[in-house]
Amino acid sequence: MDRGMVGNASRGRLQVEVRRHGVSSVVSPTGELDHHTAEVLREPLEACVREGDARVVVDCSGLDFCDSTGLNVLLGARLKAEAAGGAIHLAAMTPVVARVFEITGAGAVFTLHDTLDAALAD
Repeated sequence: MDRGMVGNASRGRLQVEVRRHGVSSVVSPTGELDHHTAEVLREPLEACVREGDARVVVDCSGLDFCDSTGLNVLLGARLKAEAAGGAIHLAAMTPVVARVFEITGAGAVFTLHDTLDAALAD
């Protein structure tokens, strides 16, 4: 993925856009994040970490659904980012996605932001 270009990936019910915003990469998944679509998000998240992005913001505002496989993709990306000295931030969760993080307690291990603007300003 060219760091100066917008990247896109899709598989059926999930599309992912990646763009640069200052020192951050913004990864925007849209649709349903589940067992069948998890790789569509995993690949660009891992590419951002491999490319040395210190901060990756996942804009969750377009996610309609997230199951345990999707949650594991985000948790795995967080571990890889932290091992590389970076971080994964989550922004603008829809209520249905926020509920998954609340039930599992996974929200406690991420930096969460109410809006994408707040995540980018932080």
